[in-house]
Amino acid sequence: MSTSWVVLPGLAEAPEEFAEVVSLLPDDDLHVVDAWRTPITAPVEALRESSGVTVPVGLVGHSIGGLAALRWTLTHPGEIDRLVLVDSSLTSETGWRWLYPGTRGDRLVRSVLRVLGRIGVPGLLGTSVWRAFVWVGSIRKSSSLPRATVRDRFGAADSWLLFWDELAGSWALAAEVAKLLESVPDRLPPAIVLVATGGSSRFTAKSWLAGQRALAAQLRATVEVLPDSAHLVHLDRPDAIAKAVTNLA
Repeated sequence: MSTSWVVLPGLAEAPEEFAEVVSLLPDDDLHVVDAWRTPITAPVEALRESSGVTVPVGLVGHSIGGLAALRWTLTHPGEIDRLVLVDSSLTSETGWRWLYPGTRGDRLVRSVLRVLGRIGVPGLLGTSVWRAFVWVGSIRKSSSLPRATVRDRFGAADSWLLFWDELAGSWALAAEVAKLLESVPDRLPPAIVLVATGGSSRFTAKSWLAGQRALAAQLRATVEVLPDSAHLVHLDRPDAIAKAVTNLA
């Protein structure tokens, strides 16, 4: 019987970008949540329904998807039996409260992004912005994501608004997870924390690794450092993600 896993991507990451991870685990049942349909910062119930899995499952969370995976694990511990955090956002990344969802600052940003969408700016610049993210966020500096998919997802009129909602939502999520970690359940699933310290990540590697080690200690998790990967681990080291999943299967 195959192992069921739910993959929670990070900010502005299309599910197709995890295709190489999926291909490396042919015997496992992986469900990559599509953030264009269900925001990664959505309630646990929405993520569970979107993934279409029967619990218990394993979770793989990258970046802000790591925060979502932590919330799911800490609030519904009986549903998660394995956990892989991939360069997860930390609970200290709480952003600016004056830009939290529903605030005046948030409403102003959303209004500007709606205007930009109506006049076609995402369609003109979306592909270039995505390429910049890949260039900065990975050592490989390339992705197998088809050009048509990049245009459809990152150039859509509402795409930048979607990304903003995810980012602003992740700040509140980080604060929520920080409170949850103050009283960790006695029984936690086996967990592995992958930490990228290469490429552009090397500039903050010392403090980033310290934060990740502290998080891992709270979860009683194993830490694996990836000096040959930047933040987009699914592009640089999909094999490391696959290995972590296999080790916990």
